[in-house]
Amino acid sequence: MNLLLSERNTPSTRTLIQHPQSPDPLIAKSLQREQYIGITILLIGSVAAIGFFSRRFEEALIFAIVLSLVLMVLIFFFFTL
Repeated sequence: MNLLLSERNTPSTRTLIQHPQSPDPLIAKSLQREQYIGITILLIGSVAAIGFFSRRFEEALIFAIVLSLVLMVLIFFFFTL
C-alpha cells in the first residue's frame, strides 16, 4: 500500500509539460468582425429574398429570429448570475 502512495507522489507526475506557444495558422483571430458583418449581410439578404416571394413567411421568419435572440439574451443573463 505504501508503495502505491509513494509512486503517486513522485516528482515526475507533478511536473507540467510545457509546450512552446506557437500561433496556430488555422485559427483566424483577426477576422471576427468581418465574419459578423458577413453573417448580418447574409441574414438580411435571405430575409429580403424570402420576403420578395412570400410576405407572410418573411414576417414569420423575422418573428422567429427576434424570438430566438430574446431567448438567447435571457438565457445568457440567467446563467451568468
